[in-house]
Amino acid sequence: MADLDTREWLLTNGLGSFASGTVSDVRTRTYHGWLFAATNPPSERTLLVSHLDASLEVGGKVVVLGTNYWRSGQIEPTGYELLRSFDINPVPKWIWGEDNWLLSRQLVMPYGLAEEVGMVSEKARVDLPLSSCPLDPVSDRFSHRLLIQYRYEGRDLGILRLRLLISDRNFHHQQIANPELQFSQLLLPQQVCLQAITDGHFGTPWHLRWTQGDYKPDAVWYWDYQLPEETRRGLGDHEDLYSPGYLTVTLQPGDLVTLEAQVGFPNPLQNALTSESFAEAVEAEQERLSQIFRFQPASGKSSISHIRPQLLRASDQFIVYRASIAGPTVIAGYHWFNDWGRDTLISLPGLALVPQRFDLAKGLLQTFGQYCRHGLIPNAFPDIGGEPFYNSIDAALWWIETLGLYLEATQDWQFLAEQFPVAQQIYKSFLGGTRYNIQADATDGLIGWDARGVALTWMDVVVEGQPVTPRLGKPVEINALWYSALCWMSQWGERLSQIESGNSSVRLANQAQRYAQQAQQVKSSLQKFWNPQRCYLYDTIEPDDRRNSQIRPNAILALSLHHCGFSQPQGRQVLSRATSSLLTPYGLRSLDPADPQYVGQYLGNPHERDRSYHQGTVWSWLIGPFIRAWQRFYPEAPLPFDWQPLLEHFLSDACLGSISEIFDGDPPHTPRGAIAQAWSIAEVIRHLPDVNQ
Repeated sequence: MADLDTREWLLTNGLGSFASGTVSDVRTRTYHGWLFAATNPPSERTLLVSHLDASLEVGGKVVVLGTNYWRSGQIEPTGYELLRSFDINPVPKWIWGEDNWLLSRQLVMPYGLAEEVGMVSEKARVDLPLSSCPLDPVSDRFSHRLLIQYRYEGRDLGILRLRLLISDRNFHHQQIANPELQFSQLLLPQQVCLQAITDGHFGTPWHLRWTQGDYKPDAVWYWDYQLPEETRRGLGDHEDLYSPGYLTVTLQPGDLVTLEAQVGFPNPLQNALTSESFAEAVEAEQERLSQIFRFQPASGKSSISHIRPQLLRASDQFIVYRASIAGPTVIAGYHWFNDWGRDTLISLPGLALVPQRFDLAKGLLQTFGQYCRHGLIPNAFPDIGGEPFYNSIDAALWWIETLGLYLEATQDWQFLAEQFPVAQQIYKSFLGGTRYNIQADATDGLIGWDARGVALTWMDVVVEGQPVTPRLGKPVEINALWYSALCWMSQWGERLSQIESGNSSVRLANQAQRYAQQAQQVKSSLQKFWNPQRCYLYDTIEPDDRRNSQIRPNAILALSLHHCGFSQPQGRQVLSRATSSLLTPYGLRSLDPADPQYVGQYLGNPHERDRSYHQGTVWSWLIGPFIRAWQRFYPEAPLPFDWQPLLEHFLSDACLGSISEIFDGDPPHTPRGAIAQAWSIAEVIRHLPDVNQ
């Protein structure tokens, strides 16, 4: 390879654990490592295995295959120069070589809720919501493991040396060597047990085993690895790694050596590790995915039909089990996000409804619904105990919108009957008032809020106690969601009145009529958002009744919901303005470039980046609402969006096989933020031609 390729790859296990790195095998982020174990799924992610530094001796010549950035500014060794190829499918695979030898390496992270560790069967896991799995958050029945396999080809015998580099740190922070941090190791036949000890406190125990080779304890610290991506992000950018020893393997041409790193102490009842174990793990994962998604061969009729399995596989990386609620949830993005209520509900149609994972969708809706408090749906759950976080005005409304889409897809009216009281609680709380002074205005029926120092919409950045985009008052997409919610509830009340009998039927019919009347009032009041000067929708009607006339994508969100309260001429004018000002090849800008507050690049220290997060940055998930709005108001016109750049990004840019969270507002729209984002993938699955067919 002529260049140091720092594009990234990602493996996950359904519990929040992950492995990640780069094509050239150099670590550039705090979040690069081979085993980040979510010891309290999906949280408390701890880096245990950073890497195996490899060297190969052939014919008396030793070549070093690793590549590292050092704090001194050096890049050494330069093993990437011997890298012949890299492939992501079906698992990450590197091939290094010279004229007389080739060495390949593959990694696989098995799914963590496996039958062999006491879980329900694979079929049951596909057919049932995860909340029905009998899991104990402190049980060793969770499986966090990684398999590594090397294969040698050559004319002569090869000697492979693998130096183990380890850590015991939170995934957000770097490890720095100090006298208080020590690692114990216990050497057993063809395996070693390792555990950190800091000031008398024990870290996460784990073990490494191998199919062949001789392990030699050789404790040494390696200081001052540089992490250039963190330098660019203005964060801690160097760390130290500990090596307890190294493995030496003598390889004949065609030989394999397989290793497995696993959280916990060795289990004498676990299956023996063999040269076939790696292929079996890959096959098991492919079988699991094929059962879930029922993969079909590409039809050949479309140039993008072959991408469908890859998109669906990417979507599954975000579906995880949360131990604290004993149910399914959605990781918003990798590497650094946890699960968020708003993101989960917006992502749900693409992640669960389009692929017909209806039990997953039901489980997610059920989980969030049962935690409804004061009419609000949690935006985040605590890792251990405590109350969920309810810092969102729109999660509850997205819950109603998504429940409606689920019911349209499944006709599961029994589930509606079970969840209707939650919808009624949301309605009553928004109407009468709840936290953050969220309440319907008695004069126009619109929803407003007024609470200083917080940001309750999806534009939620707070810097030094001040929201960057406060949006106090009546945000446009919130009231569009409110209108759609009232329409849904009117429909649901009418349907349930036909199922029930007697007084219940009459009561539900009366409620349905009241919801319909309020929906009409809100629809009329939505005209307050029309800005005739700009032929666009005001972003917010502020508490003092001033109008915010910035051109933002929230107007597109308002046009994209199942029930829309705006007219055909208005919708077309809004879309015309958004197409010229906000639409890019990767999604919608969060602010018009002509706006004085526009920031075209997402760069700088954390505060600088936070201030630009919703001030022009492109969000790829917003292409979904744009397409839905376009199809509503221009049903016969071609979509003014070329899928090719976004699909090329998915296949060969940033994180291979996923879609970034955000992109610069200015061309060339460099990808930024999280390397893999749930709602980015979900909205492509929801709308890409052939993917949902």
